[in-house]
Amino acid sequence: MIKKIFEKFFPKPKKEETRSEILTIQDFIAPSSVLVTSTFLNFDGLISKTYFIQNYPRYLIPGWLIPLINSDFLFDFSIHIHPEESSKYLKLMVRKLTEVQAEILERAEKLMIRDPELETAARDIEILRDKLITGQERMFRVGAYLTVYAENEQELKDIETHLRSIFETKLVFLRPAVFQQKLGFDSTLPLAQDKLFLCQPLNTEVVASFFPFVSLELTDNKGILYGINKHNQTLVIFDRFSLPNANMVIFGTAGSGKSFFAKLEILRSLMMGIDYIVIDPENEYQRLAETVGGTFINLSLTSPHHLNPFDLPIPREDERPEEVINSNVIHILGLIKTMIPDMTPEEESICERAILETYSLKDITPQSDPKTWSEKVPLFEDFLDVLEGMEGAERLVKILKKFTEGLFANFFNQYTNVALDKSLIVFGIRDMEQQLKPLAMYICTKYVWDKIRESLKKRILVVDEAWLMLSSKDSAAFFYGIVKRARKYYLGVTAITQDVKDFLDSPFGHPMITNSALIVLFKQLPVGAEFAKNAFNLTDEEKLLILEGEVGEGIFFAGGNHALIKVVASPFEEQIITTSPEEILKLKAAKKL
Repeated sequence: MIKKIFEKFFPKPKKEETRSEILTIQDFIAPSSVLVTSTFLNFDGLISKTYFIQNYPRYLIPGWLIPLINSDFLFDFSIHIHPEESSKYLKLMVRKLTEVQAEILERAEKLMIRDPELETAARDIEILRDKLITGQERMFRVGAYLTVYAENEQELKDIETHLRSIFETKLVFLRPAVFQQKLGFDSTLPLAQDKLFLCQPLNTEVVASFFPFVSLELTDNKGILYGINKHNQTLVIFDRFSLPNANMVIFGTAGSGKSFFAKLEILRSLMMGIDYIVIDPENEYQRLAETVGGTFINLSLTSPHHLNPFDLPIPREDERPEEVINSNVIHILGLIKTMIPDMTPEEESICERAILETYSLKDITPQSDPKTWSEKVPLFEDFLDVLEGMEGAERLVKILKKFTEGLFANFFNQYTNVALDKSLIVFGIRDMEQQLKPLAMYICTKYVWDKIRESLKKRILVVDEAWLMLSSKDSAAFFYGIVKRARKYYLGVTAITQDVKDFLDSPFGHPMITNSALIVLFKQLPVGAEFAKNAFNLTDEEKLLILEGEVGEGIFFAGGNHALIKVVASPFEEQIITTSPEEILKLKAAKKL
């Protein structure tokens, strides 16, 4: 009866219908063939090789598997933990401890030099035995198997070399599962089946160190609060001056929270005695400067505030006057090349000689007293007067005249009348014409750099919309020079920009990132996210995070560590630093009431 029911619901295939014509789910999932060798498996061109951990060191620290987890090759890692009876190992420990102590006594009787390895082994056995007796530890047999995948045998060899560099530095030794590759592959599948059973006896403390998903804590004993680590809900407290350099790069699309993050850092760092100088293209930091008693300097063609690009810093004790003059000549030449991008090498040489002669006519030379330089600083028009008398400078004079006459002269041809005498100085250039903003940022940055070089003090220079500085090769080179030399003058530089791609496309963008110990990635557009993934070696999950993250969420890199961060501010802080138009209107309405 049962046979008839079975045949009714599961009829036999017709004679002309063969088994190969019936497709099942296995036909779609499984490879068409598998080549099994003594040292690897080949699945239709994809090669796999399984290893097992044979030896462990005396100690294993938590998180020792993190370098493997962060590797960029494809692999499966399986840990099989088999509980054991502690009593069996207690008997073995007593026997082993007796043997070790007997050998120690024998060496002592023979007046031989003591063996530290034997004494350490005896001490370790006694400690573990006591913990097993009191129930603080248990014993397990642990099998750890790793299967890696590659497109070809050469790639497999490269991966094996990388694996050895990861594990052998920790005194952990891998061995391939020779003639057992099929069993090894099965053991690393998510089936909880240990078919190799190449296990080592380990106690609880060591087994706990195998847990691979250890979230890093970015918490320092000093510093400021940057946000909350979303991996483990700990506080991200950091002192950027404790790193090899205090430079930071912040990436994020408009509205992602990058300026909010920068202003929150400023507000909290001011309480730690750190001075800030901000170059602000959109006057976003004005309310912050006014609230904390800083100085807001609004620069435009009609502004009463002026910066003279020919200003010279006072040489420090370890600097020679000629070094300061030559450095300033190079910076001014870079500014002029930003004004005239198509300048020829001959014209560059003429400009260089004209700048030096302009200083000489004002008695600013290596032989003169640097203390008198500030009384004789030339203006742009003095440089143009010298340039007019030089052969081959006709085109340069014609182009540069607009900076000494008419509307442009109010900004480019005036003596400096601002000072860096507050803890927070903001240079706002929102009202500057768009085509002049890169020049204004260059002049501001040069002035700030000259003042910073005069004295050592813990300071941060913030350059918002830093891509403007990278729009010209010469201004980018100047900015990169500051980033590279900042540490020497106790300075940290924060560069804020929207698009990772635009930043990396500049020949100076990538070197700036490598010279920045702190990097913060907020939300990115799809193209920028792909560039960020390649540039910062992000995982697919981290890439998805910067594509779909909420406002104020990003990835915080500090040295070699990084974590997902959520920027948080108190209601009072948020009132000071918010850039949301809706919130600002609410605050203004509240003040009127």
